[in-house]
Amino acid sequence: MKQLPVLVVHGGAWAIPDNMVEVHLKGVRHALAEGWRVLERGGTSLDAVQTAIVCLEEDETFDAGRGSFLTRDGRVQLDALLMDGNTLRAGGVGCVERIRNPIKAARIILDDSPHVYFVAEGAERFVQAHGMELCRNEDLVIEREVARLKDAQAKEAAGQPDLTFAGTEFGHDTVGAVALDMNGNLAAGTSTGGTLNKTPGRVGDSSLIGCGCYADNQSGAASCTGWGEPIMKLVLAKWATDRVRQGIAPDITSTDAIAYLHRRLKGHGGMILLDGRGRFGIAHNTPRMAWAYQNTERDASGINV
Repeated sequence: MKQLPVLVVHGGAWAIPDNMVEVHLKGVRHALAEGWRVLERGGTSLDAVQTAIVCLEEDETFDAGRGSFLTRDGRVQLDALLMDGNTLRAGGVGCVERIRNPIKAARIILDDSPHVYFVAEGAERFVQAHGMELCRNEDLVIEREVARLKDAQAKEAAGQPDLTFAGTEFGHDTVGAVALDMNGNLAAGTSTGGTLNKTPGRVGDSSLIGCGCYADNQSGAASCTGWGEPIMKLVLAKWATDRVRQGIAPDITSTDAIAYLHRRLKGHGGMILLDGRGRFGIAHNTPRMAWAYQNTERDASGINV
């Protein structure tokens, strides 16, 4: 018996300004449509997640790929993870500077390496050896982010409180997707440029297995967004999928996970969570989070839950 497919995507949880709501919604809807085409013609959940995330990485609205936040020294450093719930194979990259689509690099590692995770120049060399063309870091930098970094550093120099990491008003446009295909296999992926003005070499939760991303057919698939350090400390994606395995529905679990994040560490962020029955949850404790989903019965998108 074939499983009815489901795809859920997100474009980050934070206080998305009114004048940016429409572009965020347009971005997640486009990613949903492209990923859904894969699922409806019988493609794998892994391919659908990758396809959706590539769309979001190519959209400068989001903190992934070109247009990502800049490090303290004005460079783009990208992280991504892709995980197959059927085999538990995963591929991740951290602190890569010359890869336009880190989710594609993650897929190469998942498919072609016995390892799970590569970082920096080693990751770039590995994927280049497997056919991926590298770019210049300058190609990933846009003027909007140069101006944003200058503003953040000017405030820092003036002694103003730095809420870049902890403040919900700052952009956390990490992107992600979870999917269930017709064969009943789950997959999850997350991609990010990290946090504005971060120290070079910093890796957040997004690309760390079990923290910002996890998938297991026996439990569920999750992708997180938000303030990475608290999410890492709680291994939040695995925390959530473990509870799904215990029989707690994804909509309840995702809400509980975000409540736990705040209660335990005053963290903020969002989560999308999907199980093998096609049930899903979307939750966040920030003012807004861009999301979209589709199954065979309906599709929807929004900025709040």
